[in-house]
Order: sequence, then C-alpha cells, then structure tokens
Amino acid sequence: MSYFIFTRDCDNLEGTLYKVAENQYDLNNLNINQNDYKIISDTQENFNSVKFGNKYAIKYNDSTIIYTDQTNIFNKNTLSSYVENFKNNIKNFTNNNPNNPLLNRWNDYYNQLNSLNLDSITYPLNVSLEQYFNDLGQSSLSPLQLP
Repeated sequence: MSYFIFTRDCDNLEGTLYKVAENQYDLNNLNINQNDYKIISDTQENFNSVKFGNKYAIKYNDSTIIYTDQTNIFNKNTLSSYVENFKNNIKNFTNNNPNNPLLNRWNDYYNQLNSLNLDSITYPLNVSLEQYFNDLGQSSLSPLQLP
C-alpha cells in the first residue's frame, strides 16, 4: 500500500499534498510527525502515476484523493534547473540526516542526478525526469518522496 501525505484538516483544498511514500517503511522514515498530517493509503498504480509525474494529487475529500493529469515539457534549461533544485534538496536532507535509514538511497540518487548528461537528451522532453529514468530502466524517485 502506498501513502499520500496531505496537510491535515484541508478537505477539498487544492495544493495540500506534502509527501508521498511507496510503503510503510518509507512512510515511517519521512521525518514527520504523522499525527500532524492527513495520511491516505492508495494503490501502487496511483502512486506510480504521481511518482512518474503523469498525475498530481490535487486534493482530498475525507479519504478519497482527487487526481488530475499532468503534462511535462522540459527544455534543456528547465530540466537543468529542475535537476539542480532536486540535487540541492537531496544534499540538504543527507547533510542534516546522517542516520536516516533512507540515506544511502538518496545518496545513490544524488549521484545518478549528478552524472546525468543533459546533452544526451532529445528536447523537448515530453515526460517527467522520473518517467525518463524509469523508461531507461534506472532508479526513479520523486521529490515528493524525499524525507
């Protein structure tokens, strides 16, 4: 079971998705007080759609998540900015959480992002970076999974 973490007490308000977790282990290691959030379980299929940037969980109503389709179009500059921002967020997490059980996963992903050759990608890139990596058979993590 996958989990979507929203701001608590914000039923029907858009833009309240905070994090996602693929499983209970990941949820338990998100560095959050779970009582402070509305946590809704959903299918692996919906998790993957959000993780790969094909859908976005725009809001929730009680325990039902409302999704919308998402379109991704990157040119080299926007993809470069996305990658650099993601790397900065990962570095912030790894530097401040040296004992987190997910540390190695995020260090590995940082290295994968760091070695990405943006010149080898055909633009415009009409999928998310996460979908691009998945299509290549590489590890793929969403910024929403970052603890």
